[in-house]
Amino acid sequence: METLYPLVLGVLVIFALMAMKSRFIGFATQKPEDLADRGPAFDLRQHLSGPILCEGVIYGPTGRVTSRFVADMVGEWNGNTGVLRERFRYDSGDVQDRCWTLRLGNDGRIVATAPDVVGEGAGVAAGPAVQMTYRIKLDEKAGGHVLNVTDWMYLMENGTIMNRSQFRKFGITVAELVATMRKVEA
Repeated sequence: METLYPLVLGVLVIFALMAMKSRFIGFATQKPEDLADRGPAFDLRQHLSGPILCEGVIYGPTGRVTSRFVADMVGEWNGNTGVLRERFRYDSGDVQDRCWTLRLGNDGRIVATAPDVVGEGAGVAAGPAVQMTYRIKLDEKAGGHVLNVTDWMYLMENGTIMNRSQFRKFGITVAELVATMRKVEA
């Protein structure tokens, strides 16, 4: 019994350190206001409007590439309400469609819905960045899990949007997505 005590204590210390790391250090701790005055303003009505080409990679929980994709997107806006239609073509041959509805507040806040999003996503635009958080329900082929997503988009000086998303289940990162989005000239 005495030899079990240090093992249990060690496991508890490791879990505490992991919880502190995810709460105080790294990707999930970024705040939109950290970037508010660090570049050109990301206006979703302008930068997510018209045809957009998206190319990306999805990494699994071990950091290895699990999938690559190319997506065609089209954004249409009517005032502060926009629709972003996406068609993803994965390296496996699978095709996935998603249609986001985005509502912008005058304070930079964003409310987002899509058929595979549980409830509403919430976000904020600040300077050259947009942060969104939402819960997404995966296809039954992918297990049907509901994952918590933190999604960051960064507007580059040339108009390209860099996207990084982390997908978590029970606080553990299970996937990460890195993608670029570029306007397609009509």
